[in-house]
Amino acid sequence: MLDFQQLVEIVKKTTSDLRVDEKATPRAIIIPSSELKKVCQELYQNSSTYFDMLSCLTGIDNGPDANSMEVVYNLYSIPFNHHLMLKVILPRENPEIDSVSETWRTANWHEREAFDMYGIKFIGHPDLRRILLPADWEGHPLKKDYKHQ
Repeated sequence: MLDFQQLVEIVKKTTSDLRVDEKATPRAIIIPSSELKKVCQELYQNSSTYFDMLSCLTGIDNGPDANSMEVVYNLYSIPFNHHLMLKVILPRENPEIDSVSETWRTANWHEREAFDMYGIKFIGHPDLRRILLPADWEGHPLKKDYKHQ
């Protein structure tokens, strides 16, 4: 089984523009949004990692003061019992990121939920529409400055 530092080294071969979030539990690798698809493909296809499961994808609103949002990807490799958390930080205004639904089909619903609740747009998603709220709902209820009408 690979340890966290070995997983960091594998990600570094795909993008050197990363940092480790030591405050996260478990520790997470923070990568730029422009590198997400490439990193996810490598982690899925690499025979030593084979992250065959996207366990969870969630949005986080860091609030108007921080002026940022995050998308967190929890990956799991069933055959190797590896766990890995990836984070991407996005601007709070007009947050957009590539969809990973081509890599993991479960991303389809997770991305729709993050879109519905936080307003994060997933570029290339096959069917990006609300999943929990009615189609005519206005706003995104998990954003920190959301006010219900």
